[in-house]
Amino acid sequence: MEWVMKLHTAWRGALSFLLHGLALCATLASPTASAQTAYEAALPEGINNAPTLCDMVACTEVLPGATIFSERKGQPRYVEGFAEHDGQRKLTGYVMLSTDITDTPAYSGKPVVTLIGMNTEGRFTGVKILKHSEPILLLGIPESALVRFNDQYLGKFVGDNIEIGRSRPEEDIIGLDAISGATVTVIAQNQVMMTSGAAVARQVGILEPTIREQARFVDRQRPLDWAKMVREGAVQRLTVTPEQVGLARSPEPFIDLWYGYLNHPEIGRAVLGADGWQALMTRLKEGEHAIFVIRTGGIESFKGSGFVRGGLYDRVQIRQGQDAFTFRDLDYLNLYGVRAAGAPAFDESAIFIVRSPAFSGAFPWKFIFLGNRVDRATGARSFANFDTEYWLPDHYLEGGRPIVKKPDAPWVRIWKTRALEIGLFSALLVAVAVVYAQRDRLTRRATHKNKWPVNVFKYSAWIISIGFVGFGLLAQPSITQVLTWFHSLLFQWQWALFLTDPFIFLFWIFIIVTVFLWGRGLFCGWLCPFGSLSELLYKLARAVGLKRFQFVLPMAWHNRLKWVKYFVFFGLLAVSMFSMGLAEKLAEVEPFKTTFLVGLFNRSWPYTLFAASLLGLSIFTERPFCKYLCPLGAALAMPSTFRWFGLKRKQACDSCAACARGCGSNAIDADGRIDHRECMLCLDCMVLYTDMHACPPLSQERKRRTKAGLPLTPIGADGYFIPIKPVPARTAKV
Repeated sequence: MEWVMKLHTAWRGALSFLLHGLALCATLASPTASAQTAYEAALPEGINNAPTLCDMVACTEVLPGATIFSERKGQPRYVEGFAEHDGQRKLTGYVMLSTDITDTPAYSGKPVVTLIGMNTEGRFTGVKILKHSEPILLLGIPESALVRFNDQYLGKFVGDNIEIGRSRPEEDIIGLDAISGATVTVIAQNQVMMTSGAAVARQVGILEPTIREQARFVDRQRPLDWAKMVREGAVQRLTVTPEQVGLARSPEPFIDLWYGYLNHPEIGRAVLGADGWQALMTRLKEGEHAIFVIRTGGIESFKGSGFVRGGLYDRVQIRQGQDAFTFRDLDYLNLYGVRAAGAPAFDESAIFIVRSPAFSGAFPWKFIFLGNRVDRATGARSFANFDTEYWLPDHYLEGGRPIVKKPDAPWVRIWKTRALEIGLFSALLVAVAVVYAQRDRLTRRATHKNKWPVNVFKYSAWIISIGFVGFGLLAQPSITQVLTWFHSLLFQWQWALFLTDPFIFLFWIFIIVTVFLWGRGLFCGWLCPFGSLSELLYKLARAVGLKRFQFVLPMAWHNRLKWVKYFVFFGLLAVSMFSMGLAEKLAEVEPFKTTFLVGLFNRSWPYTLFAASLLGLSIFTERPFCKYLCPLGAALAMPSTFRWFGLKRKQACDSCAACARGCGSNAIDADGRIDHRECMLCLDCMVLYTDMHACPPLSQERKRRTKAGLPLTPIGADGYFIPIKPVPARTAKV
């Protein structure tokens, strides 16, 4: 046991050295990244609610020519910019802070905080990134790439149809060039730009306001209880959990709200009673709408602790389409009780009045709660929106719900525009799984000297994986995705975030399914772009005469070194619990980003040297990174223990070492057992399993039968010749 303790100490020291080295490399070797300050930059205190936004940030950089700026105004909020000439002020445009309007998350799960300028004609004049949390823009892709991406908006009209991808004049769509390797980030940024610009443009009259037909209600005089209203969707619930705002997980919600639309007679009478609802309708003017809200649990107030007379209720708002509606003290009425039978107990309540003809109860709208989210890594606070959609049930409206054409979500547009590539990629995944499922047939047709019935499919998968998947689609799975999903499960799961990259999303479905079916080897050994490149280099080097320089580590050393990747994985996982940003930096232990996303010659020398060294080492020994360093491989190896199907073994394998000697993964131990956590499913051992000339037990039996003049029966599923059983002679009947 002493050597085990020494080994543990040695590898712990090695891991510490590796992680510190990578951190130093991330800090010193990427001057482009380190020179930028927007990554996790400290924003001025009070930037989210201070009236004088432009005293805190450089508004002149996004609205050239303006020298005087107003306080925040409107809803959502914006700032007016003026140029002063001869003592006269002239309005030149508007400045908006993106998080005042939308907190659309980028790939990190956090918004890119952006300062946006727009002139009085509705054209973008400037874009400045104040803060982002995208590690890909800190390591690998320079932040200047996002600056160049944002420069594409300058001069474009806020009312144009602007999308990521190629322009389509026939559809009146203006395309923007994406950032290779940061597709999710730029899609989120496009949504931020267009949503923010349109929201302000509608307020100031650049874009025409939306006119919605008012609702016509069906009143069947039904008595509604609470359960029925909930079941029909007339009352909706919004629950925010502590982990969604960066607090420790708790069974108690951060806030639990119920809300509904009181203008409808049946809902209004159920909540307020007939007299109460009639009194409310008498107070409302034409085009005004009443919404009730109750809090049934949680530690936060939806009214806001900082509310003062004449101010805003800054914790709740209504959004319908691009229009946002907020509430002042004059828009608030007391709600003393809910009359509906079965209504839950509540400790905070209100009736809010929407005073805008742009709002209509016939169309869907969202109730939004704005909460403070605490960044668990930095302790910084920011506003975050939580919402649910409300739409009166079809039978509550005369003629039913109006037809509403909702724009496709950004991830849906990506799936549509890349449908052909997605189809080809999906076909590749299915084809590889089908081919591997036929492994018994393929290996029976192959021999130790002729493995092409297997290798033709495996080598084809490598080439397609490297060229089409890796360099073409940039779809290299990474440990950073494992960390991101782990944190999403703990704190806040967002399907849209993962669906934005369709290739990685589909790849992970394939990986999860196949890991539990056959182990990690089908992905790691057949389809991982970097693993395929690594092994292809090894095979090519052997083919051109470098075989005499190639080597396999002794089993004793392999059994020690294989644990390093587990230390790396758990080290990254532990670091991510304290700082996801640091974990993303340390994940540079994976050379994937350097090889595929950015390119070997587009990074600073330490990253290039590291990736090139691993690929160079792959010429002399098979898959060194995959076997000993890859944290993704470690993450997939553990569930491989519970695979449903493994490779076959026969009784003689306990004493025969033929397969073990030829196993490039060192996955077969001295007792002939296969460690599927290390196995790359090359199938070489399965070729030997049925090869009567190369498998020692079969070869011996073949020679014995040939010498005895016995027929060679087929090889059964147990790996042996089917036994010859004598058949008793039939006796003639008298």
